[in-house]
Amino acid sequence: MAFFPYLCLMRLNPRLFLLSLLFSWSVPQMAHSQEIIVYDSIGQLEARIRQAGDTTLVINFWATWCGPCVEELPIFEELHRRYSPFGLKVILISLDFKSQKAKRLIPFLQTHPLSPEIGQLVDPDADSWIPRVDSLWDGAIPATWVIQKDKRGFHPTYFKDFQELEMFIQPFIRICPRPARR
Repeated sequence: MAFFPYLCLMRLNPRLFLLSLLFSWSVPQMAHSQEIIVYDSIGQLEARIRQAGDTTLVINFWATWCGPCVEELPIFEELHRRYSPFGLKVILISLDFKSQKAKRLIPFLQTHPLSPEIGQLVDPDADSWIPRVDSLWDGAIPATWVIQKDKRGFHPTYFKDFQELEMFIQPFIRICPRPARR
């Protein structure tokens, strides 16, 4: 399947086909590049949330240095894969320090490509923004925030498996029946 464009090019222009084939094999492959939206303040993240309108958002707070956070990322990848066709949006918000973006976050995403939207919240005043997420949250990660219009839910800890995450988000999604498992 990956060679289909080359086969079309071969029929149209054999010389161009050979040049493109040689070029593609001689140039080192670039690592996956994930766009990272940097939020300098919780207000910017809240503006992103307002843009979502009726879309259900599942926002996971994590960091590259947090073992349980990294361990549960595949669960959010699976949630994105299964539910994004139904309008659910997964946003992974890294809490890595701003100075660590180039040193840790970008290399992490190059070796662990993720499909959901990636953000980095670098607001240094955690004492003011943590209670805006949830008044009972102590700031420990991983933590997950679900938002559907004015309805909100908060899970202050690690999800042990996909089924636990799926049960947590069920009250916030408007699809029935559940998508088929693959």
